[in-house]
Amino acid sequence: MSKNAGKGDFLVGFVLGALTGALAALLFAPASGDEFREQIKDRGIEIKDRAEEMGVDTEHLDELRERGQALLEEQRARFREAIEEGKLAAARRKEELINQFGTTPPEPEQPIDLTDIGARSS
Repeated sequence: MSKNAGKGDFLVGFVLGALTGALAALLFAPASGDEFREQIKDRGIEIKDRAEEMGVDTEHLDELRERGQALLEEQRARFREAIEEGKLAAARRKEELINQFGTTPPEPEQPIDLTDIGARSS
């Protein structure tokens, strides 16, 4: 194997690693969906520009991006499926408890907001 082939493999690996790291950072950063999509778009453009500066084959990067998008969509589908399964399990458990105790709990007058619990305890 020539040194140039190894260098190209390294660059592709580097760019792929950068994309993966950027995606992971964005996934765990608190942001709204619109902000998140904008950040991904901006980061993708930035990384593609860097790759072109380094002489990486952008066609190959496009192929990797498409594969990454397919993987992301697959994970989104699995996540949605897990949420639905969780909702079904909660409903089944609720029914079991209602049957066990023989009464239906009263519906709360106002929905319970758990998003600001951390703010209250500080």
